[in-house]
Amino acid sequence: MSPSDGGPAIRELPKSSPELTLDSRLRLIRNGLLVEYASLAWMAVECVVSVYAGVAALSLALLAFGGDSFVELLSSFTVVQHLNSSLRRREAPADHVENKRAEGVTGLLLVSLIPTIGLTAVYSFLSGLRPESSQLGILVAAAAVVIMPILWYKKRSIGAASHCLPLTIDASESSTCFFMSAALLVGLVVNWITGIWWTDYAATLGILGLVGREVVKSIREIRQDVGASGACGLT
Repeated sequence: MSPSDGGPAIRELPKSSPELTLDSRLRLIRNGLLVEYASLAWMAVECVVSVYAGVAALSLALLAFGGDSFVELLSSFTVVQHLNSSLRRREAPADHVENKRAEGVTGLLLVSLIPTIGLTAVYSFLSGLRPESSQLGILVAAAAVVIMPILWYKKRSIGAASHCLPLTIDASESSTCFFMSAALLVGLVVNWITGIWWTDYAATLGILGLVGREVVKSIREIRQDVGASGACGLT
């Protein structure tokens, strides 16, 4: 997400301070790992609850949100592997080829969400399928609206301080998830209060639009040669 879009910039990061010692950098990366473990736990809950509530209420918006949560779960797992690798090697960068391959897999999963959910939404709408309201879905969306900005801030600040690109990229994905959860929450609440069922389809469209934007960003990041910036500054 570019600064003009109101989101965090992940390419123009401040350099690690020259006075930052190896121990300080190691401490930052360990803190980053704690944040990523918390992110893994939340994304697992978000994915399972969203899919369950989506199936129960026939809500494609919740299913799309759950699908994106699964992709972000894989992304967080990839970052955890990267950080652990950096800590183990200490004086050598993590395996960038491995990291790029993982980014490619998550990108493909994101791409697959668009036609899968999109075509299903079109078919369901034309067939007259009316999603029901979901209080469980409202709860998970409201929780995500609160939790995702916290995860975004922590990942971005630690990533900037340690000059660790994977953390800042994951922070950008967390900010996207926040906007998705906000769109989902609005659609679900309107449906619950007014019974206007098509707001679920509107929320689905908004979520898929954000997923598409995330796909474009992922493709650009994969194509860019990040070189040494892909490491976490432990040398």
